[in-house]
Amino acid sequence: MKAYFNLFDFSQKINYKNEILAGLTVAMTMMPESLSFAILAGFPPLVGLYAAFMMGLVTSIFGGRPGLVSGGAGATVIVLIALMKSNGLDYVFAAVALAGVIQILVGLFKLGKFVRLVPQPVMYGFVNGLAVVIFMAQLLQFKTVVGGHEAWLSGQALYTMAGLVALTIAIVVLVPRFTKAVPPSLVAIIVVFFIVMGFGIHTKTVGDIAAVSGGFPPFHIPAVPFNLDTFKIIFPYALIMAGVGLTEGLLTLNLVDEITATRGNGNREAIAQGGANILNGFFFGMGGCPMIAQTLVNLSAGARARLSGIIASLTILLIILIGAPVIERVPMAALTGVMFMVAIGTFEWISFRIINKMPRQDVFVGIIVALITIWLHNLALAVLVGVIISALVFAWESAKRIRARKYLDDDGVKHYEIFGPLFFGSVAAFNEKFDVTNDPETVVIDFRDSRVSDMSGIDALNKLTERYHQAGKKLHLKYLSNDCRTLLKNAEGLIVVNIIDDPAYRVATERRR
Repeated sequence: MKAYFNLFDFSQKINYKNEILAGLTVAMTMMPESLSFAILAGFPPLVGLYAAFMMGLVTSIFGGRPGLVSGGAGATVIVLIALMKSNGLDYVFAAVALAGVIQILVGLFKLGKFVRLVPQPVMYGFVNGLAVVIFMAQLLQFKTVVGGHEAWLSGQALYTMAGLVALTIAIVVLVPRFTKAVPPSLVAIIVVFFIVMGFGIHTKTVGDIAAVSGGFPPFHIPAVPFNLDTFKIIFPYALIMAGVGLTEGLLTLNLVDEITATRGNGNREAIAQGGANILNGFFFGMGGCPMIAQTLVNLSAGARARLSGIIASLTILLIILIGAPVIERVPMAALTGVMFMVAIGTFEWISFRIINKMPRQDVFVGIIVALITIWLHNLALAVLVGVIISALVFAWESAKRIRARKYLDDDGVKHYEIFGPLFFGSVAAFNEKFDVTNDPETVVIDFRDSRVSDMSGIDALNKLTERYHQAGKKLHLKYLSNDCRTLLKNAEGLIVVNIIDDPAYRVATERRR
């Protein structure tokens, strides 16, 4: 019980004031974003708010780490736009529920640990690209609809919007210099709200985006045929949504780990995400994933426990039920200013300071990941491309590092001591080390400081053994692992193996809780 409900672990030091205020601030910044993305996708506005409530509540209680905030994120909603247009809302709900099932399976089979294989340059590109996306998304608040077409604000409307945004940013920057007792973002929202109300300033409000009043999320079984054809339609969307959600969520979890100097549990977070998305599919929500912007707002407000996420979720529900008239009058300029500051805080400015010290290939990877994130808004694709490029660069660099120490012993036996991994990238360099024609009748290859990593390496050993055999010479392989000896069947009569197994290399898993 203690492992899952840290909120009620009284041995844990919790600053309840920070948690409550941070939760209120997160709710204020999450609502407009969830509403905006729901409207963008063609969903009813309440579908976005229900998603923010359910995702936030479930993951705050059962998720992989305290402080992480989930909601109706644009990264996952964007995936569902095409399905909404082609098949309708019920198919969207079915896809969201299926995505949840996929995420639970990922968590149960402990596949979340592989996010640790994401290199640091990919993290830099991911975070920087996301900061730009958050920043650019706020520029939409400087647009209006004129004659059925979008147009930039101009004249008095533009000056008012820009002035209120600037005031919000100034408050967020200046308040921490005087006091850290309350989150500066919440202070900025409240101050700008009362200024607009007190002086009767005409500007865009939350209510101008959509109405936020409604009831408790209704139970709703998606009205879709339960057959293979439906599965074929929704599965691609569900798979992509699950991948995007897990990628953004686990990378956000890693980011929070760095900020808080603690360690979360990726598999537990995947299971919590999946459960929350299944609930969304059956309770009129559009699904979602951890939201990096709101998570950073939460952390910057001093939240470190699960309470802030729960407060944010319950606040959104209360607003849906009873508080809509007040929230609908909150100026969008205040929320836009807060999100501008979140974007600035999200950007890894240190990446500019160390760019001259980073290898060129790492700089290239970071830029590529950032550009894909910015232009395609596909975080999963951006990270995947970054990991693939990094892996290829690593393979190339590792291939250049294989080397051999050669010497003759007193018995006239030629020894090759191999250093570095033998795999597909290093096979060519490995073969160049041997002089089959001029070597003596007995040759020993020592793999004490090497490892045969893949089938290409095993095939290279097979062919090398055959070359020495055709030359009438004996080849002995020492310290070769059991798996390699099993596959080298063609050389069974020629190989003398010292029975010493290679160590097994595994990715570290989460500690038990």
